[in-house]
Amino acid sequence: MKDEKKTAALKSVISAVLLTVTKIVVGFLTGSLGILAEAAHSGLDLVAAFMTYIAVKISNKPADKAHRYGHGKIENLSALFETLLLLLTCVWIIYESIERLINGKTGVEITWWSYGVMVLSIVIDVSRSRMLYKAARKFKSQALEADALHFSTDIWSSTVVLLGLVCVQISDIIPGHYLLREADALAALGVALIVIVVSAKLGIRTIQALVDTAPTGMEEQITTVVETVPGVINCHNVRVRHSGPQIFADIHILTDGESSLFEAHLLTEEVEYAIQEIIPEMDITVHPEPYIIRKPQDGK
Repeated sequence: MKDEKKTAALKSVISAVLLTVTKIVVGFLTGSLGILAEAAHSGLDLVAAFMTYIAVKISNKPADKAHRYGHGKIENLSALFETLLLLLTCVWIIYESIERLINGKTGVEITWWSYGVMVLSIVIDVSRSRMLYKAARKFKSQALEADALHFSTDIWSSTVVLLGLVCVQISDIIPGHYLLREADALAALGVALIVIVVSAKLGIRTIQALVDTAPTGMEEQITTVVETVPGVINCHNVRVRHSGPQIFADIHILTDGESSLFEAHLLTEEVEYAIQEIIPEMDITVHPEPYIIRKPQDGK
């Protein structure tokens, strides 16, 4: 199963290589800023996809003496690095787009290669985003999920660039529509805005994981199910955090203080099973605390 997870990440890298090279060549041949913006975007996709592959490979390593909670945080670091790269790309795209619009340097040579590379980009992005989403759900991998989200938005950004090329060609056919000549640069701005939105969402999620922000609503969910387990008087001090694809939970329960150690241990196992029924494969540590149940005495 781990090999299947790495294979999904590796396929993403290969797809990114193909798209990056193709877009660079076509972008320079046609002078399209929209396509060059997409080439830069795909270039960062390549770096991000490679980082994801490395992160997935490392995060699969079991816990050791130096990393008691495993190596899952490497996936979160990979996502943070990807976010920073995307934001830097947006700065360059916006600068180039505005400069072209101000200086009027909007000349673009439209060829069938221009359309072909964008259609190819959309087809590949649809295929790999579906593949990554499937793998992310199967293995509960945040790194693969981030890649899938990233590439699904690439579909929209590629569509924006494609529409920009169509508008530029229409301006060549129908004289007087000068605004359409600026569609390529405007399309590049559209790409940048899409990437900024996606990067912001990804960055927030990544930072939350790195600072151990508890998943929303999970503490209440765990408390509710644990307190339904026979023998548990109270569930409190629930702490939940992510480490890559793995979720860890530490919980405290009150139980009968006069029960044996063996009975308390069996109860903690029942609690773990109950939690894993609603959150499969969660790594759980249960700390039982004694509660003295005063039983009525004869004549009192």
